[in-house]
Order: sequence, then C-alpha cells, then structure tokens
Amino acid sequence: MVKNKKVVVQGSQIGILLRDGDNDFISLTDMTKKFGDDVLIYQWMRNRNTVEFLGIWEQIHNPDFKGVEFETFKKQAGMNSFSLTPRKWVDATGAIGLISRAGRYGGGTYAHKDIAFEFGSWLSAEFKLYLIKEFQRLKTEENQRFVLGWDMKRMLAKLNYKIHTDAIKEHIVPPQISKQKMNVIYASEADVLNVALFGITAKEWRDKNIGKEGNVRDSATVEQLVVLSNLESMNAELIRLGLPQGERLRRLNEMAISQMKSLMGNTSIRKLK
Repeated sequence: MVKNKKVVVQGSQIGILLRDGDNDFISLTDMTKKFGDDVLIYQWMRNRNTVEFLGIWEQIHNPDFKGVEFETFKKQAGMNSFSLTPRKWVDATGAIGLISRAGRYGGGTYAHKDIAFEFGSWLSAEFKLYLIKEFQRLKTEENQRFVLGWDMKRMLAKLNYKIHTDAIKEHIVPPQISKQKMNVIYASEADVLNVALFGITAKEWRDKNIGKEGNVRDSATVEQLVVLSNLESMNAELIRLGLPQGERLRRLNEMAISQMKSLMGNTSIRKLK
C-alpha cells in the first residue's frame, strides 16, 4: 500500500511516497525546485561518486541488479560526453532505487529515502538536515495514527465479540454444562472466525510462534481487525439462524476474502475447500 504525503522543507513542498516496510520514496523533482529545476538531477547523476553510490545501494538491496551495465556507467562517469538520466539508469541496470512517475500532479523522479538524502547532501547540507527532520516527523505521525487506528479496531472487535459469545450462549451452549466444556465450545467458535480469516486456529498459530507474545488476533493488521469485527457480527446472525458450523465457516471465509479484497486490492486469504 502506498500513501502520497507531502512535507514542507524551507518553504518547498516535497512529495513523499510512504510504502510498506522501510521502503519510502522522496521526490527528487520537488527537492530541486528550491535550487532550480530537475536538470540538477541529471547533473548529479553525471558524477562518478553518484554512480558508485547508486550502484552500491542497488547491490545491497536489489538481487536482480545488472552489475555489468553498472560497471560500464562507472567507467564512463565524469567524462565530458557522459550523461545519465533516471530512466536510462533504471532501464539499463534494473535498478529499484529510482522511479519515474508520469502525471502533472505527483509526477517526476522519486528515489528511495537513502538515495534522496544523498541527493540532498549534494544540493545543500542544511536542506538535507531539514528534510530528514520533516521526514522523521511525518513517519512519527503516521506510526501514531496507525497504532491509534489499530487499538480502536481491536476494541471494536472485542465489543463485537461480546455479541458473538452471547449468540453462542443462547443458541449453541446447552443448559447445565460444565464450565470446561463451555470454554471448549467458545474456543471452537472463535476458531471458526480464525480459520475463516487467518486460515489457522489459535493453537496452530501458537505452535508456529513459540515465544511470541499475544495471539493470532493481536498480530492482525488494521484491515484484518475490521474484517474480523464484521465476521463476528455475521457469525452471530448465522448462529441465530441455526446454520451448522461447517456451512457458517464456508460463508464467513467467502465474506473474509471479499472484504479483504475491497480493503487491500488483493488478498492472500485462500478459499476453503
């Protein structure tokens, strides 16, 4: 998932692509506006030190990087006749640290933050430091927003779980049953939801994550918690309708797949056979 954000650095708006993991990209095109235009990107890429830095970064992060083409560029770098553009670099070497985006708004050349900070040093040491400061502030805000959203969704899932357990108590748990057997029934119904969404029971998750704190639901994403909350409500209704567990599991799995596709655009949830 990619989020388009902006930070303001010394009066200039800089586009940021926040991506999963430590894989954020910063607009080099926006960075140049304070100092001139994007011709500065091409001037920077003509430098031998720049070519070496880009090549080393790719060798560390990109297993498909074409080293032979890189060596050719490195030998030519610094010569008066040498020129290199982001598109030429990517096409020739299979580089992943630079990307070009089309479009009037949000288009231009973007670079992985490691590379963008290096370009910032070439433009201005002061500018680079302010860019790092604003980038870190943005990341902190995004992390706080994610944690808050995750906590709210987890709370919602817990509230819906009360509805879910009430339905189990009213329609599945027989009267005069021992507490131990009652807990087995509740756990079984909880695993209906776990299997429908995560494809794994609570015990199977614990066996695969020995030493890890929490449970399968504590490790869920915000999107999964949203879907889990919906599954709890749906399962409560299916229980009240008297559907057998196997049929409910099938329907809940289909619902989980559909909703995760809507939220994520794709899903790794598999349809139960």
